[in-house]
Amino acid sequence: MNKVQLFFHHIFRFIWNAIFVISYPILASFGLIFIGLTWLFSKLSQLLTRLRPEGSKVVIKESDWEPLPYSNDLLEAKLVKQIMFGPSGFVLRRIDGVPTVLSDHVFGNKVRVIEEGFILEKWNSTESKDLPDFDICLYDPDKDSLRPLTNIKCFDWHVSDKVENELSFKWFDGTQGGEVKVAL
Repeated sequence: MNKVQLFFHHIFRFIWNAIFVISYPILASFGLIFIGLTWLFSKLSQLLTRLRPEGSKVVIKESDWEPLPYSNDLLEAKLVKQIMFGPSGFVLRRIDGVPTVLSDHVFGNKVRVIEEGFILEKWNSTESKDLPDFDICLYDPDKDSLRPLTNIKCFDWHVSDKVENELSFKWFDGTQGGEVKVAL
């Protein structure tokens, strides 16, 4: 390299290093701000999830007749159908011995407790090839009535919102999802 080329080489190297030294703290600050905002929104999401739960979630284990949690010692469940790598089907009955409409049906293990009663997943069939085909029902223990709210054809559903006398269910079957609103 001749002296002119060497001179320009040193000047451009100096400019490049100066740009890097000046911009590095700015770029690093933006990275830290991004990580901080991500953490902040994560904590905010956790807080909002705790403020508005979808109701008490109940998971029934395999056994003989077992009291249903959160039912004020009103219902008990018994496993009647276990689908390999899939859901379990249960028969429900009242602990107090009163005959009930629940004993005529098979229910899934998703039970949600709300003020109006119990949200139950009533199976329309116990055959593996026909599943998933559920009626989401509201059981009112005071009237011993089982009222179908909607039909959902997937395993992944949840109560997303409850506004006065309206429930919203969200579902996702692996490729598509949706939302169903029903009146109580």
